[in-house]
Amino acid sequence: MVPFRKMQGLGNDFAVFDARTRAIAMTPALAQRLADRHFGIGCDTLVMVLPGSATADATLRFFNADGGEVEACGNATRCIARLLMDERGLARVRLDSKAGSLLCSDAGKGLVTADMGAPGLDWKEIPLAEATDTMQFQFALDGRALTASAVSMGNPHCILFVGDAEKAPVAQIGPLIETHALFPSRVNVEFAQVLDKSRIRMRVWERGVGITLACGTGACATAVAAIRKGLVNRQVEVILDGGSLTLEWREEDGHVLMTGPGVTSFTGEIDLDHL
Repeated sequence: MVPFRKMQGLGNDFAVFDARTRAIAMTPALAQRLADRHFGIGCDTLVMVLPGSATADATLRFFNADGGEVEACGNATRCIARLLMDERGLARVRLDSKAGSLLCSDAGKGLVTADMGAPGLDWKEIPLAEATDTMQFQFALDGRALTASAVSMGNPHCILFVGDAEKAPVAQIGPLIETHALFPSRVNVEFAQVLDKSRIRMRVWERGVGITLACGTGACATAVAAIRKGLVNRQVEVILDGGSLTLEWREEDGHVLMTGPGVTSFTGEIDLDHL
């Protein structure tokens, strides 16, 4: 039997496997079975916690519900930071992933601040299939033109600013945009309504998962896109289906700081050989 931990950040939920001292042979097919909400543990993303390095407390790997390995997951990073800080009595930890190294610190009251680094704003960094002004561009979808922004937070995001996020056709056009030819690595899709200079309401279609209650990197990308367009201040609350994150795009170094909760729901054991 292999122990696991179920964690969540604003309802964006994770099955976490600690492979720091015990090797676990994770594959895309196994991750997909584990993520299944009827036959597995059930989660938006499966997280592998691996040994760190001389400069990092741990290394993270992320597999979305479809089994695809992805570069980054902001909510999961906060959850693992909370876990390691509590485990070791630390006020901050550094976590490595395919998207780079992230410094996370205790923000009090159970909250964690993750320094997500500087966003990628060039079309090649997203990536997009052709040279594009990522602050605002148009692309065709089913015979109509959509206006969007694009930001990389270690993974790709397409942000659509809408008049009413509650009525946005997330389930209808989210999957079409995710697999659009403009996005060769597929893309996370955010539908964002600016409420005022300090608040954004956002809903998300997550690449390889579908509609999720929250997306940390998506909230970061949305805040950056809105700030670039002059719609909000540099510190903003992003309100998701599962709750709120506080985002700051720091002017002095261009880093994005994300603050929110990371919670353990339960722990358990599972037989990976007979799943």
